[in-house]
Amino acid sequence: MVQSITEQRIYYFNTGANLGGAGGFEYGVRKAVLDGYDYVWIMDDDTLPDSEALAEFFKADKALNGKWGALSGAPYWTDGSICKANRQKKTLFTFVRNAEYKTKKAIKVTMASFVSLFVKAEVIKELGLPIGEYFIWTDDYEYTGRISKKYPLYVIPSSRVIHAMKENKKINFAKELPERIDRYQYVYRNDVHCYRQFGMKGASYLIIKYFYTMFNVLLNAKESKIKKVKVLNVGYIRGLQFHPVIKKFYG
Repeated sequence: MVQSITEQRIYYFNTGANLGGAGGFEYGVRKAVLDGYDYVWIMDDDTLPDSEALAEFFKADKALNGKWGALSGAPYWTDGSICKANRQKKTLFTFVRNAEYKTKKAIKVTMASFVSLFVKAEVIKELGLPIGEYFIWTDDYEYTGRISKKYPLYVIPSSRVIHAMKENKKINFAKELPERIDRYQYVYRNDVHCYRQFGMKGASYLIIKYFYTMFNVLLNAKESKIKKVKVLNVGYIRGLQFHPVIKKFYG
């Protein structure tokens, strides 16, 4: 079932519990497929899509002859610049460049955020749902990484969205406020689980990220330095012990 692009309907579902962002995406994606939709457009709650963003995905579908697993929109910030936190990954170590967003050509990538992700329902049924146990952070990289290992994942530059974040910046653990430190255990736990699926390349990425983060904290953190080091270490250790279940779609 494909709803008309011009048809405007919003259905609100209350999960009844705080499932975190990851749990919310898992719940929503499953609900959309259960309701019979052929495609699922995943977005953050502060994503503002351009009026033609969805139509551009369907144009890309035709241009690619349907040979794709998921399509990602071009993420902009409120001032018209690229949103730094949502730049898609071409490889585990490289990101899409500013100039590439200005082209009309689909860009093949390895990972993308959930700020704007268009996924085939048949792919969801085959590969399973986003991992709700992640609770927050990295669930989008894990899911798109899972998809791109089997099906092409593309950025469609003409499908533009605005991510209305408070500031246009990536997270910097060294400079994080004391009251927000504990939640970063989710980042490092989930990162370890996510990148394990990429074998030696993933292990190399995790090692580099660990030492980069450690030195950044030791050199630049102005407060709670010891606690930040502890959270980083605990997160990595828990990631090695973390084995969440990927829920398959059984209808």
